[in-house]
Amino acid sequence: MEPPATTPHIVLIMTDQHRADLSARSGFPLDTTPFLDELAARGTDFQRGYTSSPLCVPARVSLLTGRYPSAHGVTQNSTPGSARYDRDLLDVLGEAGYRRIFAGKPHMHRGPDDFDAYRGPYWHTGGPQHTPGHEAFDRWLDELDHGVAPEPTPFPLEDSLPYRIVSDAVEAVTEAAEQAAQQPQPTFLWVSFPEPHNPYQVPEPYFSLFPADEIPERLHGPDVATAKGGHWAWLRDLVEEKRPGYDDERARYRANYCGQLRLLDDQVRRLMEHVWATLGDDVLVVMVSDHGDYVAEYGLQRKGAGLPEVLMRIPFFLSGGPVAARTRGELVSIVDILPTIAELVGSAIPDGVTGRSLAPLLLDVDRTSREFDDLYAERGFGGLTYGADERPPLHFPYEGRTFDELNTVTQSGRSRMLRHGDLKLVVHSDGGGELYDLAADPTEVHDLFDDPAYATARADLLLRLTQWMLRAQDELPTGAYTAKRAPHNWVFDPPGAEQEGGAPA
Repeated sequence: MEPPATTPHIVLIMTDQHRADLSARSGFPLDTTPFLDELAARGTDFQRGYTSSPLCVPARVSLLTGRYPSAHGVTQNSTPGSARYDRDLLDVLGEAGYRRIFAGKPHMHRGPDDFDAYRGPYWHTGGPQHTPGHEAFDRWLDELDHGVAPEPTPFPLEDSLPYRIVSDAVEAVTEAAEQAAQQPQPTFLWVSFPEPHNPYQVPEPYFSLFPADEIPERLHGPDVATAKGGHWAWLRDLVEEKRPGYDDERARYRANYCGQLRLLDDQVRRLMEHVWATLGDDVLVVMVSDHGDYVAEYGLQRKGAGLPEVLMRIPFFLSGGPVAARTRGELVSIVDILPTIAELVGSAIPDGVTGRSLAPLLLDVDRTSREFDDLYAERGFGGLTYGADERPPLHFPYEGRTFDELNTVTQSGRSRMLRHGDLKLVVHSDGGGELYDLAADPTEVHDLFDDPAYATARADLLLRLTQWMLRAQDELPTGAYTAKRAPHNWVFDPPGAEQEGGAPA
């Protein structure tokens, strides 16, 4: 595979807590993201894209470093400064001559001084305030305490965080174009939205766009979380204790979530129209989220327990630049973004990177590989696993309405996940395990781990998981030895082997 002859501008669009299946292109009956669906149709849409971890900072550090949390060392949101890596995405693009711009929510190991232009930081309840309306809106957001607003947001669209972030990004792109007129330079723009993450609120016309009584109902309620036990039952009990009857507001919560998706979609359209008008058509767009949201499945909001598909599968596509138009079914990960961009801009994949370059799949619609037969992910910060009846000290009080679903209990211990085809295995450090057939059981209600009929499949999955855990181990520092590297970081395609439907690697 030859690298592209030109170096495109790159726009990385990232949403937060964005489930992959709530779009028309994924079969959802409501049209929540028409522009993103159109953009995906122009490029390569990976319908089975996953995060490396179902929480913000570990996933974002994985995107930047091409490494899993167990290797980069950031396994909880409170430790971004612990990131370990050789060179990350910002290093690779800086070395390739890119002007690097950031606008939005960071939640990563890099800061303002690591970019050529930085607009932020924005968080889930506020950001830089340029008007009294911004200040009032942020104060109102904070007072929601990450809850669900029963009425339309009492502020205009222009005060919303997505609108403000896009306005900041538009200003930065304009400045970049003016600088490029004097000294030509490709642009990397990372726009990171805090939404559709809680608090769940949305202004008109988006509040009424998807009426609560017309939102498709979830498949399972709180009884499933209780039956799953462990962290699932603990989180369900905690939230019910703090906010009795919270599950009764699920229709409004789901409607606000869908409305927020459409608001985001309109703002991404606004952003890209300015980018194309300012920088031209040679733009590679990368769209991804850090993880998903229960959106009331299992009687839960936000995230926190387990590694279910609703948290792990994310919107994931690349469009524009040299990318071919196609929907693909490979199992790909947020960890794969760094090596993919490195290869597309003609840079070497940094040492210690576990992710696999998707460039051959993007540039050749017929290319296939067994490299993408499996998908691996991680959860947990370590220690013994707290049980459903334990109440250790938390970073918030047990009294009152405030809670954080990511806490000492729900993130305790360690879990490792392997998906192969429609089978999904999860192994826990406390000795437990789970096995699901996603074709028959997409919401992972029927655990087959101890089913004799699946004993052979379980053994195969356990071997595959072991191989992936070995692969994900940290290779840094490199030391005196010279590691053997595979083209594209594809371990399961030996160098020089003939690929089905394509040229040699």
